[in-house]
Amino acid sequence: MIDPVARLAESLSELVGAPVALERPADAEHGDYATNVALRLAAVRKRSPRELAEEIAAQAVERGLAERAEAAGPGFVNLWVADGWLTQGVAAITATDGSFGSGCATATERVQVEMVSANPTGPVTVASGRNAAYGDSVARLLEFAGHDVEREYYYNDAGAQMERFTASVEAIRRGEEPPDDGYHGDYVAELAVRDGDPVPRMLEQIEATLERFRIHFDTWERESDLEPEVPEAVALLDTFEEDGAVWARTSEHGDDKDRVLVRSSGAPTYFAKDAAYIRRKLGGGFDRLVYVLGADHHGYVARLQALAEMLGHPRESIEVLIYQLVNLVEAGEAKKMSKRRGDVVFLDELMDVIGVDAARWYLVSRGHDQAIELDVDLARERSNKNPVYYVQYGHARIAGIRRNAGGSEAAPDPTPASESLAREERELVKRLLEFPQVVREATERRAPHAITVYAIRAADDFHRFYHQHRVLGSERQEFRLALIGATQSVLARCLQLVGVDAPERM
Repeated sequence: MIDPVARLAESLSELVGAPVALERPADAEHGDYATNVALRLAAVRKRSPRELAEEIAAQAVERGLAERAEAAGPGFVNLWVADGWLTQGVAAITATDGSFGSGCATATERVQVEMVSANPTGPVTVASGRNAAYGDSVARLLEFAGHDVEREYYYNDAGAQMERFTASVEAIRRGEEPPDDGYHGDYVAELAVRDGDPVPRMLEQIEATLERFRIHFDTWERESDLEPEVPEAVALLDTFEEDGAVWARTSEHGDDKDRVLVRSSGAPTYFAKDAAYIRRKLGGGFDRLVYVLGADHHGYVARLQALAEMLGHPRESIEVLIYQLVNLVEAGEAKKMSKRRGDVVFLDELMDVIGVDAARWYLVSRGHDQAIELDVDLARERSNKNPVYYVQYGHARIAGIRRNAGGSEAAPDPTPASESLAREERELVKRLLEFPQVVREATERRAPHAITVYAIRAADDFHRFYHQHRVLGSERQEFRLALIGATQSVLARCLQLVGVDAPERM
């Protein structure tokens, strides 16, 4: 992976003999990059932090790592890089042909991301849509980092909820109202029009909705297919019997209590099927299993990791990502949702109103541990107030400039050479060079919302540059064409990582 900022940090690390982390000061007057390495090393080196910072600053300039450097405050080192270093950064981005920032994984893994996995008792809801958008964006980040990723949908085709769903459809077929604890949406009546099992048709609709949402699953697994494997999986666990039931000793493996595997009636619990499922997947060659689950599944983290450990795998091979709820607001009023009552908002309905791009963007625009309040009116607005439109417009504007340039050459070296880069050019280049670090941290933290935040900032810097400087017909046309080409590439990758289109025209 080509990362000029990481290379600069490595060179500084070699210079001082300790790891150096670089940050961009909030004010460019304080340097292009800064580090607190002198503060961290002062006690070990038995030196004054300020004195050490001055020494590091002088050596950085002497070694050609910075054009200018100075000590600041109690012991920070501020660095100013040369124009040539920045133009080389533009060249590094354009040379990657869209892969800038990729391959950041230090050790690649075979990863399965299980997401959505809602029971087929109705169409995909907006809440499950957040699961889908978040899980798929995490999968995209993992793939971009270099991992081998599979997406799986696991659904229950048996159990009490499925029985209530089928009973609801059959009741309408008989001309009766569904049971009080059944399902009452219009979709139930639509399914009742046709004879036969409603579950396969519901699954077809779910798959079509998710494909429309730009999510393709590699595998679809059914709960019933796991049942023959349950006895073998249970036999491999640390168990005991009590009150006629078989329990897993999960409390000795990090869980807060022991869990029932087989009821006194002889029927396996859902947890026993989890054991069979984990055994199958980890035994099938996956290094890591990522589960994307709703806010009511916090207790699953420790129990699933306990199963992995009892089956002979590292606890860390199970990763559970918990996301919070989605609240829709339209015309200033919140919408209440319940699939069974029939007043739920389905993902297809949301996409009909705000489009796939806005739906994908907004459903990952906050950290997964935070609830989302999705303003429907703002999400469908075609203006710079709408962040997804704003970022896409930046991409489309660059595409338009490049079309108008025809076959004009783009070159990363600024011309004329004697003229310094403008402040807006420097700030835009530095923003683009942040991208590898943003991607790396977003992948490690499973935080695709960091990509949307970065994309807005990159679009801000581009629009600021665009309003201050001409591209076509300017003295620096070749360099500026290269600069906006690099910007377009990075914006396109940001949008792709969260499942949003990068339009050429708007």
